[in-house]
Amino acid sequence: QEDLVESGGGLVQPGGSLRLSCVATETIFGRYAMGWFRQAPGKQREFIAAATISNERIYADSVKGRFTISMDNAKNTQYLQMNRLNPEDTAVYYCNAGGSYYYPTPRPGGYWGQGTQVTVSS
Repeated sequence: QEDLVESGGGLVQPGGSLRLSCVATETIFGRYAMGWFRQAPGKQREFIAAATISNERIYADSVKGRFTISMDNAKNTQYLQMNRLNPEDTAVYYCNAGGSYYYPTPRPGGYWGQGTQVTVSS
């Protein structure tokens, strides 16, 4: 089994919604902050959102108000609800754990999911 397992990506029309999930091992979920990065073709990896161990939510300006993190402790799962998607959201989305996700310099941790493709297109 993987440390982090992502799912939920797919093809969606502009304005639509998707919910990504990241299932973590208990040790990771209970000990580390978890969040999300994305990377589009030809683009640098971009921080999206995270939940700190103090349960603070951090969102990049590009997704604030559209994306929401939620946690299901019983399932060791973090969800990324993505609403009002636009083509600029098209990317591979990666779950991450153990990072320091605060601005001005969000930093990923050493745990990564395999990535799930999100494509927003008509």
